[in-house]
Amino acid sequence: MTTREELIDRLIDLAFAEDIGDGDHTTLSTIPATEMGRQRLIVKEEGILAGVDIARRVFEKFDPSLRMEVFIEDGAHVKPGDTAFIVEGSVRSLLQTERTMLNIMQRMSGIATMTAKYQSRLEGFNCKVLDTRKTTPGMRILEKDAVKIGGGSNHRIGLFDMILIKDNHVDFAGGIDKAVAAAKNYCNENGKNLKIELEVRNTEEIRQALAAGVDRIMLDNFTPERTKEAVELIRSENPAVEIESSGGITLDTLRAYGEAGVDFISVGALTHSVKGLDMSFKAC
Repeated sequence: MTTREELIDRLIDLAFAEDIGDGDHTTLSTIPATEMGRQRLIVKEEGILAGVDIARRVFEKFDPSLRMEVFIEDGAHVKPGDTAFIVEGSVRSLLQTERTMLNIMQRMSGIATMTAKYQSRLEGFNCKVLDTRKTTPGMRILEKDAVKIGGGSNHRIGLFDMILIKDNHVDFAGGIDKAVAAAKNYCNENGKNLKIELEVRNTEEIRQALAAGVDRIMLDNFTPERTKEAVELIRSENPAVEIESSGGITLDTLRAYGEAGVDFISVGALTHSVKGLDMSFKAC
């Protein structure tokens, strides 16, 4: 299986390929090869900084001679005017890497900032905000890293590290009992130690999920009131089962689900519609 580090390297290579192509002809034509300089990353909007470590990899991968001095690390609260880091070296290299670095850092910082806002609404509850698989193709690892930097948790990286039986799986498999039994047999036969989560739509499906012995129950599109009732039922039957809420939950409704007593709340908006945090990379 492709490793995390390999995926990040592929992403950076692709970013260079689509941006630079056969050469940054503007830079190559206007800047002498021997020209040296410095640029600093300036934050222009309040939020949570994320992507500093990846920025370092971008610079090192393109030109190992570039020197990066970091003043603010991932996870820090930043404000307009803050300087996150300064990079020194070949001006040609600085100009050719700046957009790739900014694209990654603005995206990751926007996700971290959004996640921090959501998680702050759950202060006082033993409940974590989760991301989903609604990510930008190719950037999933970085976007999920940004969620963790912002104080949230990763639901799963992909289809390979957890079993999540949703309504379509249940319908095609012929019912909850058959779907869960098949998942358990698959894990036993293939030596997989994977958690099994089941999406449910009503009280009857909750009872079937408990009888089938799943590790986590996802309450899909339940109201906060129905969620509270579901939590009470699940806790009374099996306190060890994890409970997750999902489906159209917003910043305004989030706390009501936390109050209902769930362990996790998954929010696709953390990654699929977030605004990047504004920043720039300027000569200094």
